[in-house]
Amino acid sequence: MKDLSTKSARLSIGLSFYSFALVGLSVGIGGVILKSLSMYYHVGDAVLGTLFFVLYLSYSLSSFFCGPLAERLGLRWLLIIGTALFLFSMVGFILQVPFALLEISYVCMGLGTGIIETGFNIFISALPQRTSLLNYLHAFFVVGTIFGPLLATGILALHWGWNIIYVVLASLVLLQLGGTVFFLGVPAAEKGPSQEQASTQRPAFRGVLTRRLVWLSALFLLVYSGVEICAGSWGYTYLVDTHAFGSLAAGWIISGFGLGLTLGRFLIQPLAERKRVSVTTLMYILIGGAILSLLITWLIPFGILTGIGFCLLGLSLAPVYPMTIALVPKLVPERLVPSAIGVLVSVSISGLSVLPWLAGILAQFQGIWTLMPYLLLLVLILLAFWSYLAREIGVLAVTQKELIIASKEDAYK
Repeated sequence: MKDLSTKSARLSIGLSFYSFALVGLSVGIGGVILKSLSMYYHVGDAVLGTLFFVLYLSYSLSSFFCGPLAERLGLRWLLIIGTALFLFSMVGFILQVPFALLEISYVCMGLGTGIIETGFNIFISALPQRTSLLNYLHAFFVVGTIFGPLLATGILALHWGWNIIYVVLASLVLLQLGGTVFFLGVPAAEKGPSQEQASTQRPAFRGVLTRRLVWLSALFLLVYSGVEICAGSWGYTYLVDTHAFGSLAAGWIISGFGLGLTLGRFLIQPLAERKRVSVTTLMYILIGGAILSLLITWLIPFGILTGIGFCLLGLSLAPVYPMTIALVPKLVPERLVPSAIGVLVSVSISGLSVLPWLAGILAQFQGIWTLMPYLLLLVLILLAFWSYLAREIGVLAVTQKELIIASKEDAYK
């Protein structure tokens, strides 16, 4: 991807940011319309829960196989297909189809968003300054999740009908599809691999599945995703039920968590690069910040300190996911990178469902006060994972340096 012209690269990067914002927008909208769906289709929460099951299952499956599909179809065509699926998923909402057909819309949405997120992660990971760009990419997702509820509640307040929300979203996704077709830059290597290249690429996916570091990184992101979602989804209930915060104050504090996530992804990595802080050191600082913020929130739950704790938690967690994705090219050979990123994204999705579910079980049987010690335990697990990964990455870096020196010496001889 280094052969992209400056103009083409900027258009493609801008398109990736726009696409991630739209995916975030759809996530933010999804939570708001649940009540409308329940009233329109006359179904309870248990039935509505099946929508999330098929959404995340299809998302995980499409992410898992994005690597081999990108090798076979090319990244540009894969993203066109993913965006088309995302757009097609809106049709069921717009037409207000029967509930059984709406499940199909959620399947298409999961497949499409899985391809879009994984595909653009692969795209950005191949560019210079990928760590900063990946932070910006995921920051735009959070921006989308912030504006999604505002868009949805605004349309519902005007009594235009919940399906109109998806008319607006579909028009925005149509622009995304047009941009992907006409403006997404395609690296020369992806425009038509030779037969020899194709034969060497076929076992790439199987090669990734045997890489221990890939699976360890994927589990690291699984735990991270669980921490982020648990804090955002259960934090409000924790503040209201355990510490008797008012609904308005609790809402503002959780918004502070989202603000921390957004600012952290825009600001922390560029600041670390200016100060020449290594990725390994920065990750330790971030995990330490998360531990400190949880201790503040748990042990000193007084007014503004709680708000500071949640905001600090968002700031600390913000760069972890994109930084881990950016490390993939250092963990595996170049030809394995797309498949490795697909595995990481796919496995991390499990953290969005399993770990919040466990938090809910603890809350039901022991009380919501368990949220903070539960999150603290998960962050300590993150620290243990990173301690091991950091050592392995250091060993890989030394080995790669030795190989480069050896090759230069051989060339000199």
